[in-house]
Amino acid sequence: MRAPLVAFVALALSLPLPAESQERVTLGWGRLLTNDAIGDGRDRWRTGSYALSRVRGPNWRGTLPAMPGEILEFRMRLETISPADLVTPAATDRRYVGALSFGMHTHFDMAGIETSLGADAVIVGPQTRISGLHADLHDLLGLPAPTVFGGQIGDDVFPTATAEIGRSLSFGPAQVRPFAEAQVGAETLVRVGGDISFGHFAQGALMLRDVTTGQRFRVARGNTGEGISLTLGGDIAQVFDSEYFIEADPNTLSDTRSRLRAGVHWQGGESEAFYGLTWLGREYDEQPADQIVGSVNLRVKF
Repeated sequence: MRAPLVAFVALALSLPLPAESQERVTLGWGRLLTNDAIGDGRDRWRTGSYALSRVRGPNWRGTLPAMPGEILEFRMRLETISPADLVTPAATDRRYVGALSFGMHTHFDMAGIETSLGADAVIVGPQTRISGLHADLHDLLGLPAPTVFGGQIGDDVFPTATAEIGRSLSFGPAQVRPFAEAQVGAETLVRVGGDISFGHFAQGALMLRDVTTGQRFRVARGNTGEGISLTLGGDIAQVFDSEYFIEADPNTLSDTRSRLRAGVHWQGGESEAFYGLTWLGREYDEQPADQIVGSVNLRVKF
């Protein structure tokens, strides 16, 4: 698995970059909070994540630059993955995972194809202190103390590379964007899918994709129209490997992984709000059910 990753990073570093003298500004911040408490209401599996991105580059004019490196996204993510029961998990359930990642990605237009390339360091295990925070939260809320943290995925760092290509097509009030994605590292997979938006949400905007749900969230506005937008999307992945599973455990990584999502975005002047739901298919053969998680993003200015 390391050899393809090294080759990918070498290719990304060999791409021509713009002159260092070009002035950069902060184009915006992207945030997305995801939790099953605002989805199907259960604390299990892909139970929660938070994505935070700062994007810098030349002033945003509604289109991606032709050169990689002009727009840079600095990304931080936190995620908890857990068995369905934190106190008495089933023997065939998955291990607890606390993951914290930091990375840099670039977004550009390659001959009419919207392209994203980037690399992250995915840090897992007790060293992240995520399980400790999870235990403190249960104690604060008066919930039973979890017993699964001692068997969580151990301390490690997984270099991870991700590439996505897509193309936005307009059909009247709808914007359709098919895409393909490849990832090598913490999880190794290839994915194809598409997204549809109705309204001003994605028009001329700089959009990012959440790793867990595939929900797209906005970091820089394009069309300034106010009102309600609707988003729909789905994808399917061929999964080759996942560091979140251990070969000796009594569960088997599924070869495919599917997602369906929908969301509503409200834009009102300088404030906006987004709420989305994502159906996540089973990730391992012994997983007894699928799940639904909710995602939210709020920007409020007074």
